[in-house]
Amino acid sequence: MKKITGTSLLAMKGASEKIVSLTAYDYSFAAVLDAAGVDVILVGDSLGMVMQGLDSTLPVTMDEMVYHGRCVASACSRSLVLVDMPFMSYQASTEQALVNAGRLMKEGGAEMIKLEGGAAIIDTVRALSDSGIPVCGHLGLTPQSVHKFGGYKVQGREQHAADKMKQDALALQDAGATLLVLEAVPRTLAKAITGALRIPTIGIGAGLDTDGQVLVLQDMIGIYPKPSPKFSRNFMDDAEDIQGAIKSYVEAVRNGSFPATEHSFD
Repeated sequence: MKKITGTSLLAMKGASEKIVSLTAYDYSFAAVLDAAGVDVILVGDSLGMVMQGLDSTLPVTMDEMVYHGRCVASACSRSLVLVDMPFMSYQASTEQALVNAGRLMKEGGAEMIKLEGGAAIIDTVRALSDSGIPVCGHLGLTPQSVHKFGGYKVQGREQHAADKMKQDALALQDAGATLLVLEAVPRTLAKAITGALRIPTIGIGAGLDTDGQVLVLQDMIGIYPKPSPKFSRNFMDDAEDIQGAIKSYVEAVRNGSFPATEHSFD
């Protein structure tokens, strides 16, 4: 099996081939996802909620991200390993970001790292990219800013917010970002941003027209005990086992049957 890289994802966008992504936080689930053909495994700071039972991602530490990244990377012969930089591991300075991103790659097995934010992190993205660290941006509902937003709310519905998100997306690309996650944004806005960028977009609650899709694994197999977001779907409903649910998700993203209208925002 050919290893997925940032270059592979760019080629998939060019060929209009959907990119499939899911979260994982441990060796066993990562092995299942890798075997099922998931292109990008995201070791998200969402582990604070689905693995640790916290109310937000904010308390997650660098040491925890390094640990879970290493567990996932051990299983991946094909999937690209994308690891989140946790809250306040990159915001204080470019130097802080370089040190922590380096840890995620050297100790945590990351092949790309993800940062939340737009204009405020452009210099950091540029420094990371110039240092040879592949970067994924994240716009829209950025969970590390949950208290600023006043909850987990759709972003970009107002014209000024939509315009700013487009500007931020282009700025992230120009700074060297390889990939962009769009979370909980109106599908028309996500489509416009995707069409404006050379780099691929991966949506979560951003409609069907992004270059790929990602979900939190515990949501899509229906084991997270708290309510799942509107944009998720429980693929275990029509599957006999977890492997079957994951294969169904991969197929649904590839053929464009997921997300449906009910998983998107206007």
